[in-house]
Amino acid sequence: MRAAVFFLAALLVSGASSAEPSLYGRWARGDGVARVRIAPCGVAICAVNTWIRPGVTDEKAGDRLVMSVQPEGARHWSGEAFDPQRDLNYRIAIAVSEKTMTTRGCVLARLLCKSVGWTRMTGN
Repeated sequence: MRAAVFFLAALLVSGASSAEPSLYGRWARGDGVARVRIAPCGVAICAVNTWIRPGVTDEKAGDRLVMSVQPEGARHWSGEAFDPQRDLNYRIAIAVSEKTMTTRGCVLARLLCKSVGWTRMTGN
C-alpha cells in the first residue's frame, strides 16, 4: 500500500483536551521512505507528503490523504481516508503518543490491511 494511506489520520480538535497527544504536525515514516505534515484541510484532516526518498517512483511530494476520523479515546482515532492520487478509499485506525504514531489502513472490506509506524519530527 502507499505511504499516503498510512500517514494517517488525525485528531478532530473539538472535544480534545490539551493533555491528549495531537496528530497534527510533521511525521517521519518508520521505513524512511516518506515524511508528511498532518493538518486541517477544510472539514477534513490531510496528510501531505513533504518529502519522499529519492528513487521512490510510486509516491511523490505533494501527494495527500484526506481523512475523516473520530476519536475513540484519548489516543485512538478511526474512520475513513481517501487517496485522490489513486482514487482509493480506506478504513483507517490511528494510535498516537507524543513521539510516535501507528496507522493501520485497510481496503477490500478490511481483508487487506497494513500497519505503519511513525516518529514525530521536531525542529525545522
